[in-house]
Amino acid sequence: MSKTRMRPVFGDIPSCSLSHRLEERIVRIKAMKLELSRKTDKPEDFITYDDSDSDEEPLSVQNEILTTSYSFVDYVRNRELGYTNYSSVANDYGNRHILTHEMFKETPVNLPHMNKVFCSQWLSDRQVVFGTKCNKLMVYDVMTHKIDQIPSLLSKRDMMGSDPQPPQQCGIHSVQINPSRTLLATGARNTCDIAVYRLPTLDPVCVGENAHKDWVFDMCWLDDEFLVSGSRDTKMALWRITPDMLESKDEIPTHKHIQPISLKDCRGAQKVRAITFNKSYDEIAALSLNGYIHIWSAETFKQKLSRKLPSAQENVCLAVQDSGLYAIGCRSYTLLLDCRTLQAVKKVSSRYSGCGIRSASFQGDVLTVGTGLGMLMFYDLKAGKYLESSINSSRTVVLKASKGYVYPDEEYVDNINIKYVPAIYTHCYDASGTRLFTAGGPLPATLTGNYAGLWQ
Repeated sequence: MSKTRMRPVFGDIPSCSLSHRLEERIVRIKAMKLELSRKTDKPEDFITYDDSDSDEEPLSVQNEILTTSYSFVDYVRNRELGYTNYSSVANDYGNRHILTHEMFKETPVNLPHMNKVFCSQWLSDRQVVFGTKCNKLMVYDVMTHKIDQIPSLLSKRDMMGSDPQPPQQCGIHSVQINPSRTLLATGARNTCDIAVYRLPTLDPVCVGENAHKDWVFDMCWLDDEFLVSGSRDTKMALWRITPDMLESKDEIPTHKHIQPISLKDCRGAQKVRAITFNKSYDEIAALSLNGYIHIWSAETFKQKLSRKLPSAQENVCLAVQDSGLYAIGCRSYTLLLDCRTLQAVKKVSSRYSGCGIRSASFQGDVLTVGTGLGMLMFYDLKAGKYLESSINSSRTVVLKASKGYVYPDEEYVDNINIKYVPAIYTHCYDASGTRLFTAGGPLPATLTGNYAGLWQ
């Protein structure tokens, strides 16, 4: 997880240059190849082969291995001496270490009078913002455990009462922060509109209206000014929040009303469920409920292609890794897609029957998935398997959420004993990756309730 280029204190070679390290490395590589060569009953969807069967490594590689220490103690010592050019540490080291050593402990968060948390983001190292099905935008302070509600913004048609139908309030499904962390985009009072707030004060900036005729399910920032939203009406809208909107000098915070600079149909889609921005390839990926993934150009805001997914059942969440790999949560597995070809690289089974994937995110090379059975699972992309516990190697790392609140709290439905567990609709890591906020609520639409927990 850490790499430190060691320099000799006395002589020509550093203290870590020991020949048995190369021998141990060869043994590990052979064991890994043997494990990969074992044939399973179910063949993999995607298989890679080494370009060489030779066990010999170039002399330059051997020298680099012998002069490199992977000890975290050496990394800290070099950092204290100021030799930062000779050392590095993986960004997900802390997160991976805490998970494999089962150090995460849950602190349940009490959410009175709220129904189902759908989305969340860390605002700072002590504040989390989340949106609920009952259309509340809340801020939770992890230090004082205080919860504050942020007023929802009204569009013109709702303020003037010109809309023949009452405002649709069916939940805030998305909360997104721009790259410079100066603006927050989410749903407005009317779920068909979007609202933008200034950070860190959360003063209102603007309401985006007259684009969607159905619920806005998701949105993503392309940069600090341009925002894309996707809706159940199958339309994609492009918005621009210009710097002059932020230069309000009014003593009482007010917000402006903006129109989309572009509004287009997502061809081949039935209800856009999730969208994300793939920065590595400058494209927007949209997931629709009829089992398609749609790729748009971020430069021209034009749809480039659509591809049918292997499963059309409950494709409800979409995440992208920094390298461009897509993860799509389905009913019984998580689908990994190569963004260059949209071919399925792997189907990651959820390990538990009836365990639908409700939320997904990447933390380095670890894919985190929240399930409909109140569990979070962690898939190691490099190892090609679920993260294993360092305490008990026969056990995979799983975080089980507490019950939360549900109404009606009945153990028997139609004379069938049902043990209630919350669905993890959202989860997010803080900047360090060492704290995890999870939230959700009951999966059946007929049940009211919520769940939230802080793992640290």
